[in-house]
Amino acid sequence: MEHDLQLRAAARAIYDAVYPSEDWAPVCFEQAERLRTLHYRQAVDAARQARALLGDGQVQPDLFAVLPAQARG
Repeated sequence: MEHDLQLRAAARAIYDAVYPSEDWAPVCFEQAERLRTLHYRQAVDAARQARALLGDGQVQPDLFAVLPAQARG
């Protein structure tokens, strides 16, 4: 995963959100990554699932940008 920086960043965000303190996960993300802990593997799996659901990562178009100016009010 060291070659996929977006996936690693997503996994880290998930890890930090789900395991915010030592009460939840006894090691920081970098240690968990190095040790391939269960918490780390779960965060990576969640990041992969999220990427699959979100598609290729392209930003969705702004709905208001496609409306004519008079429709925006």
